[in-house]
Amino acid sequence: MHKDLKDNRMVDYRKIITIEAGKRGGKPCIRGMRITVYDILNWLASGMSTEKIVEEYPELQAEDIFAALSFAADRERRIPTLTTCIF
Repeated sequence: MHKDLKDNRMVDYRKIITIEAGKRGGKPCIRGMRITVYDILNWLASGMSTEKIVEEYPELQAEDIFAALSFAADRERRIPTLTTCIF
């Protein structure tokens, strides 16, 4: 197990996720790299483990993956809920 995975405390994504207009079309990226939050979420959704992602992308740390998840969760929480109307 990657040493960073042993400490599963909540990650403050605001210290890790960056958004730059000229990089990846302004999408949220990890620490100014060209790896986006979407990339990480897609890898996780396809079944890659955190350990495998860190192994294949050594510039990433487990904390970066947790930051991407935290960012996505916070963004989801902020999306307004649509109510169903019956006509």
